[in-house]
Amino acid sequence: MYRSSSVPNRFQDVETMIRGLTQDLCMAFNTGNYDQVAALFSPDGVSMVPNRPMAEGTKAIEQTSRKLGEEGLEDLRFETERITHSGDIAVETGRYSVVRRQSNGTVLADRGKYVHTWRRLGAWLIMVECWNSDLPAVR
Repeated sequence: MYRSSSVPNRFQDVETMIRGLTQDLCMAFNTGNYDQVAALFSPDGVSMVPNRPMAEGTKAIEQTSRKLGEEGLEDLRFETERITHSGDIAVETGRYSVVRRQSNGTVLADRGKYVHTWRRLGAWLIMVECWNSDLPAVR
């Protein structure tokens, strides 16, 4: 049976843990600790961020995260809206916001939605991450 974070239940600790790990992900990215970002993924984890090829495995995820940071992405925020889980699998959906600092000092804000698929492998780790913008593509 699937549970949702909108319904109080005996699995609330799973939801609390995943919400906390998601905030750890944001903190690690925003402080430039890209190895810690990658450590939140399973060894065969996949990250699909906007305007980038898919990153497969923790090394590629660390490299992609570092490149995003070096290109001026900062102040990444994930706001969990829903967590559904059964056994050792959980799906988290929500909204994100981030800013990109341009070389001329201006910033571009972005916002959109995301999904994280988690699996408990001893600890909860992200198997698949995907986020995409709600804003029109810049031409």
